[in-house]
Amino acid sequence: VQLPVVYHKAKEQVLMIWKTLQPLLTVHVGLASSAKAIIILEQCGKNKGYTERDACGLHPEGGCCMLDGPEKIESTINMKTLWKNISVEGIDIIFSRDAGRYLCDYTYYASLYYGNGRAAFIHVPPLSKSVTADFLGKALQTIISEMLKQCGEERE
Repeated sequence: VQLPVVYHKAKEQVLMIWKTLQPLLTVHVGLASSAKAIIILEQCGKNKGYTERDACGLHPEGGCCMLDGPEKIESTINMKTLWKNISVEGIDIIFSRDAGRYLCDYTYYASLYYGNGRAAFIHVPPLSKSVTADFLGKALQTIISEMLKQCGEERE
């Protein structure tokens, strides 16, 4: 599902994903336009600090994702372990505890909140000659497969 770059609409769609599909794990992928040939595995989502305006010129009330939510929520996926144990030839993978305070982090936090921590977020670089869509797709497939192993289930 492609989410809009609008805080309240993205949060509504994330809630619908969790309510209707009831997934084992939801993996979000966002563009890190400044990253060149780097995949970033994000460990946690933050609840506050969303002051940058979205595509509609708005930001969430109080700069907050969930008014009653905790300051941060950790993914049940251990991204540090994943980062240490996985490699994809031709691209660097790094571990992060800060997905930024824009739609990526906001969406991740909402998904962690609605999914009781059963969400993951991966920042990817823009497509280029060295990072093609096919290459990136295969890299994501490898990473997500390892995430599912941590969940105790392997799915095609």
